[in-house]
Amino acid sequence: MQALLAFENAPPFAAPLRFFLTAPLFAVLAGLLVAVAGPDIFASRWTPDGLAATHLITLGFMLQIMLGALIQILPVVAGANLARPLGIAIVVNIGLSGGVLLLAGGFHFGWPAVLTAAALLLGLTILLYLAVTLRALIGVPSTSPTIRGLKLALGGLAVVVGLGMLLALGLANGWRLPLVALTDLHAAWGLGGWAGVLLAAMAYVVVPMFQLTAGYPARPSWLFPPLMFGALLLWSVAVLVDWPWLVRISQLGVASAGLVFAVLTLRLQLKRRRARADATSRYWQLGLAASIFALLMLSTAAIFPALAELPGWPLVFGILLVLGGFLSFIIGMLYKIVPFLAWLHLQSATQSKTPAPTMNKILGEPAMQRQTKAYVLALLLLVAAAFWPDWLARPAGLAFAIAAGWLWWNLFSAIRRYRWHSADIAAKLAAKLAAA
Repeated sequence: MQALLAFENAPPFAAPLRFFLTAPLFAVLAGLLVAVAGPDIFASRWTPDGLAATHLITLGFMLQIMLGALIQILPVVAGANLARPLGIAIVVNIGLSGGVLLLAGGFHFGWPAVLTAAALLLGLTILLYLAVTLRALIGVPSTSPTIRGLKLALGGLAVVVGLGMLLALGLANGWRLPLVALTDLHAAWGLGGWAGVLLAAMAYVVVPMFQLTAGYPARPSWLFPPLMFGALLLWSVAVLVDWPWLVRISQLGVASAGLVFAVLTLRLQLKRRRARADATSRYWQLGLAASIFALLMLSTAAIFPALAELPGWPLVFGILLVLGGFLSFIIGMLYKIVPFLAWLHLQSATQSKTPAPTMNKILGEPAMQRQTKAYVLALLLLVAAAFWPDWLARPAGLAFAIAAGWLWWNLFSAIRRYRWHSADIAAKLAAKLAAA
């Protein structure tokens, strides 16, 4: 089931683009932090540098790209036109970037005042973004699973930011909080209620469009977002009343919903009409394999909680789900969305008087395939480093920084070519006008 797209409502290219070009730089910083910290960062998921690197990825990379993608997709898919999208993009991009740097610095150096400042800056920035997007969505009916998913994802973002602010302020001010339970709930809402639901809502559009698959079946598409939300609400109640058994049932529900979506997407990919796998398909195959494995780990730990205490279990789970799953999906979509948007804006600029370059002329397949191999190598090293940190922590961090930097270079090169073609089209149109 696919939504109708209205590309004439697309915002200026610069609005989402600034998020797409900023995000890989935070992934580079995360990789360098792992390389500098070395084996100590793999000692526990609670190490200061581990928390800093985690938020450089989840906020600096994932959230940047997801907010930028929403600025693009809300008017095109839902007809929800944002007021002054370029101005909002600039303010949110700057506020988010500054807040993430403060948060990572607060964790790394253990500075309570910096953590407080980060929580306030990030909270205000996301509040502004939510106010603008929700205002645009008022009155927009949920006529497709994508629109419903987008609305629920924004609700999930509000919850995860609220929990994040509570945790950051609690750490900074020494509040007595159930930190472990709240942190797990914060992560669950961030990866399930926000990133997971948003990923599904966008996949309903971009997977059939860019990977030439059949559309998602209607019934599972409509059911996935509310089922995920239901499981997360149950998890929240379980934490509130301190019922560990209900937490485990909720975890099993979250994992089951994610597995159904992943298996359904894998089935569509296996039946797709394009025989040759490009970089986007490779990234999605990697993401589906890693996500399925991670969600099976979550399901198993929900049934047998002692497994989650095994050495390396939490780290491997996090690496597979976040870096292997979500980042792979996001990078795969970037490799289609950026050249597609460049082509779309160039085609509009030609005014049908001169041909626009194809997407492959903007971002070539060989460059993407080479970066994909670098990313797979980095992911394998990071998983192995969870078991042999003394030998592999620093090489894994460097490999990840290189793969992320390579991603930035590919995207930057695509934009450079876009600008060159844009100038060339403008010159040709001017020459035709002068000759007329």
